[in-house]
Amino acid sequence: MTIASVEQQFREKVSKEIRLAQEGVERFRVFTPFLFDDGDRLAIVLKKEGDRWVLSDEAHTYMHLTYAVDEKDLQRGTRQKIISNVLSAFQVQDRDGELVLAVPEEQYGDALYSFVQALLKITDVTYLTRERVRSTFMEDLERLLSETVPEERRTFNWYHPQYDPRGMYLVDCRINGSARPTFVYGLPNDGKTRDATIALLQFEKWGLPFHSVAIFEDQEAINRKVLARFTDVCEKQFSSLGANRDRITRFLEESLRS
Repeated sequence: MTIASVEQQFREKVSKEIRLAQEGVERFRVFTPFLFDDGDRLAIVLKKEGDRWVLSDEAHTYMHLTYAVDEKDLQRGTRQKIISNVLSAFQVQDRDGELVLAVPEEQYGDALYSFVQALLKITDVTYLTRERVRSTFMEDLERLLSETVPEERRTFNWYHPQYDPRGMYLVDCRINGSARPTFVYGLPNDGKTRDATIALLQFEKWGLPFHSVAIFEDQEAINRKVLARFTDVCEKQFSSLGANRDRITRFLEESLRS
């Protein structure tokens, strides 16, 4: 397979914004639109190892995490468990800090899709170190949904039982519609917005029929690049809960009838 064909696979399976740049013999830098929360881009290289092609972060992901987390803390407790679960779920190998995914049978697009998701999910460990004032946003949203949507029509923390038995792609609330369900996300921060983006892209990949709606705690506080990526995949957005409560209620009621 030619590099041009590989690049086309990447664009078809992952993002039209992806491009490759050769950096040596059988080695290519993969530029994607995916970012860490501080705006730095994921570091991904496609390179030949023996008779196979692999995707590698060349130890950049862990290095980036150590800006916010002590390196020893990545190797123990909850952080280590999160990382191990992600590596196992996406079949990514940890080679002394270098994260590597072999490309199976020229499925370059699928491999990159999985690798990007793995790297982004691993960065979730940084949220365990940040001290935040406890927000009642998610509780308030759940209360609104409970008051508006009948119990038999809603499922909180839903995941697809067939495609996702481990619950890697959660939906905050699934509302059963007469034609197709509505997936509701509450988004208090960049991390949750990014995770919702990944989930919606995965649902599209599975070919699931659904409508999507996002309710932000404060949309203006979301990183503009994270928000731009999310806007590409979400049908309906509300910039905040408090100022849009009546509009959200009407929208949910209409969803029940659709």
